[in-house]
Amino acid sequence: MNANETGQGRIDGSRPRAQAHLRKHLPRLKRRMLCGGALLLGLFAQAGCTTIPSAATRRQTADEVAAARDWARSTIAAPGFELTTYAPQRITPDEILTIYIEGDGLAWLSTDTPSSDPTPRDPLALRLALAQPSGNAAYLARPCQFAGIDSPRCSQRYWTRARFAAEVIEAMDAGVTQLKSRFGARQLTLVGYSGGAAVAALLAARRTDVERLVTVAGNLDHRAWTTHHRISPLTDSLNAGDAAHQLRAIPQTHFFGSLDKIIPPTLALNLPSELRGQGNRHLQFMPDHDHQCCWVQDWPRLWALLP
Repeated sequence: MNANETGQGRIDGSRPRAQAHLRKHLPRLKRRMLCGGALLLGLFAQAGCTTIPSAATRRQTADEVAAARDWARSTIAAPGFELTTYAPQRITPDEILTIYIEGDGLAWLSTDTPSSDPTPRDPLALRLALAQPSGNAAYLARPCQFAGIDSPRCSQRYWTRARFAAEVIEAMDAGVTQLKSRFGARQLTLVGYSGGAAVAALLAARRTDVERLVTVAGNLDHRAWTTHHRISPLTDSLNAGDAAHQLRAIPQTHFFGSLDKIIPPTLALNLPSELRGQGNRHLQFMPDHDHQCCWVQDWPRLWALLP
């Protein structure tokens, strides 16, 4: 397994049996991961997909999705990064704010070629925020998403091997604090999709105002994830699984798709006990869901399941 300056996306082909398995199954997995829209880590090539929309087009798509619900994009100045957020244009202050944190976006173009801009093709976490049936909600993108690659500190390491680095979590923490102040909230629910689940968990572990943690198809242990898929480790990233002890007192719900090949249910069942809960009570497995389908459509129903 080789580290390189552009990131950690290379498949470990050191075992012949693993190579044969990957040759058999990788084409289908590539298409599901990349053609489906929202990605966990954007690891594989655009096999069989249409041309990738430009970063400007991807931003426009998100703007249009938000504007349809009278939400608008704005920028938050955080340590080292400019973060993009979407929120309602008219805010009614309330005690609780739910903040949705995006996945890893378009991180990779192929197994060894990082994207030049990690803005997601389809901002699934934004769509979840817009589908929330009640209560205040806002959306927080990850560093360098929607902001343009000329933004301060935007280098490929922050959407490859360092996507969960300490400085990333520090910046996201500042962004959460600013959104909380904007909405006049006292308590937070953090919802993280895919790689955003790791960010949400790491934030919840360091804050004292998170009253609930919710993840959707979440990568909550990237070391186990990279081992499972035999890909290079995220060497410069914090691991949410290591923060499980700090999360033990926070009410949690972790949704997983039984058909998800990117975050398979077996990974969920091997999470630290503080994340799973006694008798796995924090885990919810959706039988008809994969990594993208059908979270947005079902979100009002799933929201009602939260304790």
